[in-house]
Amino acid sequence: MRSLVFGVAIAVLLLGSAAVQPALAADAKCEPDKVAAKYPSLAGKTIKVAQDGEGPPYTFRNPEDFEKLIGLDADLVRATMACIGVKFEFKTGAWSGLLPSVIAGQTDLMWSNLYYTPPRAEQVDFVTYLNAATRGMVHKGNAKKIQSLDDACGVRAAAGLGTVEEAMFRGLSDKCTAAGKKAIELVTYPDRPSGIRMVQNDRADLLMGDAGGLGFFIKQYPNELESGYVIVTNYKVGPGINKTMPELRQAVFDAMTILQADGTQKSLMAKYNVDPELARPVEMHTK
Repeated sequence: MRSLVFGVAIAVLLLGSAAVQPALAADAKCEPDKVAAKYPSLAGKTIKVAQDGEGPPYTFRNPEDFEKLIGLDADLVRATMACIGVKFEFKTGAWSGLLPSVIAGQTDLMWSNLYYTPPRAEQVDFVTYLNAATRGMVHKGNAKKIQSLDDACGVRAAAGLGTVEEAMFRGLSDKCTAAGKKAIELVTYPDRPSGIRMVQNDRADLLMGDAGGLGFFIKQYPNELESGYVIVTNYKVGPGINKTMPELRQAVFDAMTILQADGTQKSLMAKYNVDPELARPVEMHTK
């Protein structure tokens, strides 16, 4: 397996404007009892949080209590809402339908390993706190010898519907044909387990996705799956928030800044085996 750095063609998807807010005071702390004064529109409200519940190590069902979601994102939601001082409820569904539910106002925010991109930020606001790493996962034995994106031309590739990996594969396929190579045979899936099964059942040669999430599945199925390569990216990760709720955006930003400073984020990343070095300063993005 080789570790790579994303090229210019992918980096162009990341260009955007970050509205970085002034830092909170060094002694800033959670003040849940002051929610009505700090964020009046949130007082007494139950925040609807969209997660897919099938994306370990970020959000998945507790094996000991199937009704409870756990994972880095699920636990950060709990810590953030407790810090703000509001109630919340998880609304689960297929990953590809979560962001549309926020845009339509059916939920208030999507907190489910969502990558910030400028096109997405035209429809929802973001609070980012994490850098992403992307993994190319293959069937055990890597018969096609896929060790980098350069090896992807002509293979059967799987990507989540509406993800940055889908857009990346489509752009890369165009480059393959322009160079006289075979196009990528792209298939999409609605949720991570469906994509995993495509590789397990030899319906896809390559699946691209979050390094931590795919690493979780490789550990679960070591005789069926392996890692072809890892790409270190500049993708920023964080919840997408309905644009009609600026106080929720500000509240999440304030809370995450506190939780990052007091070590809560780092502790939860270590708990779920997400590299703490991927943490990045908290930022707000409105476009």
